[in-house]
Amino acid sequence: MPTHPASSVQVPRSSEQRGPDNMKGILLITLGFVCFGATDAMAKLLTTEFPPLQVVWMRQLGLFIGVMIMLAMRGGHVLRTRHPAVQVLRGVLTTCSATFFILTIRYVPLADATAVTFIAPFIITVIAGLFLGEPVGIRRWLAVVAGFVGMLIVMRPGMGVFHPAIFITVAAATAFAMRQVLSRVLSGDDGIATTVAYTSITSTALLTVPLAFVWQSPEVSWVWLVAPAMALCAALGEVFIIRALDVAQAVVVAPMQYSMIIWSTLYGFLLFADLPDVWTLVGCAIIVASGLYTLNRERIAARRAKNRARAEAAFEAEMAARTEEI
Repeated sequence: MPTHPASSVQVPRSSEQRGPDNMKGILLITLGFVCFGATDAMAKLLTTEFPPLQVVWMRQLGLFIGVMIMLAMRGGHVLRTRHPAVQVLRGVLTTCSATFFILTIRYVPLADATAVTFIAPFIITVIAGLFLGEPVGIRRWLAVVAGFVGMLIVMRPGMGVFHPAIFITVAAATAFAMRQVLSRVLSGDDGIATTVAYTSITSTALLTVPLAFVWQSPEVSWVWLVAPAMALCAALGEVFIIRALDVAQAVVVAPMQYSMIIWSTLYGFLLFADLPDVWTLVGCAIIVASGLYTLNRERIAARRAKNRARAEAAFEAEMAARTEEI
């Protein structure tokens, strides 16, 4: 699902300076989402024994340990940021998104919940267009409408297959979308490692405080295997995605995030015998198609903005040169 700390794939990294290795990036980011799918599946399994808050804490603990190791290796400069308040708020939104999602999958099949979370890009478009003043063309608005139609097809409120908990996934997607808006604020100043570190520390701190009120001791032996495996998969997923963004162009690897629906369906079938019905698959297809179209329109808009900035810079340089000649 797209609610993991490093699952944002919209920010180009330093690969542009070294020359991108897109095939390696695609492989790495695919492995990252395979790990995230396994993390979600094990989280669903653990919700049969523990409160969702405790399951989220278990998952974040693995990432927190990984961040501590990273800080020991790279040094405290990783935590340097020009936007500490934004980083903390992003961590809060990440925690809310993850908690809402795990609360949902306690009752809803993985594939259904994962598909609904992919309305997040459409929510981002709505926020950008209505509140941030970003230009959004009619075609992107139509893609947003199509995405929400796909969500309704997956959810099917009023039908026999509907579970009210699916609405919590909408809250998870909304929190994730708001988190991604903050990621845009941070992208020009803070690296992904810095953002993941702040997210992990903030999330672990937030979850540890109320943990004493909901903690349940393990009563079955398999928990001692599944819980560490979930934490490890979560940490590995973050590492793979961070590395993918380091070596490849973000615009190339971004569409691979939709493979999460495939992995969620696979894990759901293998572990819980859940298979999406025809209407769920139709809704997923509409969401994915609309999301990919939105990604493409954003890529085109970003390229036009970059070309416009270059043209303006060239014009200003030419005018400055003529002024000097005069």
